[in-house]
Amino acid sequence: MKITLREVAAGDLDEFFRFQQDADAAHMAGFAPTNPNDRSIFDHHWSELLNDEKSLVRTIDADGQPAGSIAVFRDGDVHEVMFWTDKQFWGQGITTTAMDLFLDEFTPRPLRARVVVDNVGSLKILESRGFTEVGEEQVFSNARAEVVTEKILQLN
Repeated sequence: MKITLREVAAGDLDEFFRFQQDADAAHMAGFAPTNPNDRSIFDHHWSELLNDEKSLVRTIDADGQPAGSIAVFRDGDVHEVMFWTDKQFWGQGITTTAMDLFLDEFTPRPLRARVVVDNVGSLKILESRGFTEVGEEQVFSNARAEVVTEKILQLN
């Protein structure tokens, strides 16, 4: 399977919205909008992200099909990376390859990521790419309707 990163096309947003509807994926990520079925909230979020000149947003493409997204945004003085891969692509190395491609394209450091402690797959990807834990926070997860522990990882 050929994995590439590309600019987000308008049609990708329909797929990203569909990905967000998967309850298992939202639970694993730990974070979702209060109402993940509200397309207007989704569109507002993505419009802000795509129009922020300090952000870099890419579609993860697997053999010509959107498989997920990966983005970096500014959180204060630090760049933070986030990614979401559709559940049908889990366990195939697609997100790992996408992260490698993204880290080649986006080189400023330090780069942070936040991951719920039981999201073993995402932790494994980040740690295998040199991210190390720099802290933890207790945060409320809409997707889980409870407070979760989130690891803060950093790549220097």
